[in-house]
Amino acid sequence: MATMQTSFGTVSYSDEGSGPPIVLLHAALHDRTDYAPVAASLGSGRRVIALDWPGHGGSPLPETPLRAVEFGDLLVEFADRLDLAGVVVVGNSVGGYAACRLALDRPDRVAGVVLVNTGGFTPHSVFTRLGCAVLGRPAVIKAVFPAFVRAYMREKSPADRAVVDRVLARAKTTAGARTAAALWASFTDPGHDLRARAAEITAPVLITWGAKDFTAPPRWGKAVEAAIPGSRFETFPTGHVVFSSEPEAWLETVLPFVEFAELHS
Repeated sequence: MATMQTSFGTVSYSDEGSGPPIVLLHAALHDRTDYAPVAASLGSGRRVIALDWPGHGGSPLPETPLRAVEFGDLLVEFADRLDLAGVVVVGNSVGGYAACRLALDRPDRVAGVVLVNTGGFTPHSVFTRLGCAVLGRPAVIKAVFPAFVRAYMREKSPADRAVVDRVLARAKTTAGARTAAALWASFTDPGHDLRARAAEITAPVLITWGAKDFTAPPRWGKAVEAAIPGSRFETFPTGHVVFSSEPEAWLETVLPFVEFAELHS
């Protein structure tokens, strides 16, 4: 396990293997171990780097919890510090937003992007804005997350159950509730909406989507596909973390794309 002191706090990350780099980015209140079901396959012949966002997993909570836009800023700094080149970035939820930010802000570093029920493209309405405002309160996070997490995860596997257990344990803590609330409150920030910039992404993009996700319906994934020219959209009968629920099916779709992106970088 390595750590990096960044402008946004201390980041704990694993950095294993050698070969073309692939970076794995998790969702809010989750951690890098979400990728355990697919890490070995993704790491065959590759350098695999998996982050814990500040306030998640092994990374301590900064004095002020980060907003979503700062996750994108942090990833750009992280990639610059490691001097990553030809990297494939895999991002789930807010991790997908950060992956797209890296592709936009450092296109010379990115070979490809794999999105999993990504954030950053939500067509906000009065309902979604109200939901983000309500979940932007730590007390609400503590009260509703047990039901909320199960609704978006739609558990299918032992790995899913482990994910839910980790998220709920984190949500019960004061630090976890503050972390999640700050992120949810920030999801309506103008800088978190990438739709106007998405056409500038030049790296190939694969969009994978769990169709049973309570928080992000498949039509939002189709909106991502429409916003990013040349991207490809694939759905799976899962919740928010496709690679945990159906790792083999997800890998069957993702590995050929990763190999293509690496070959053409």
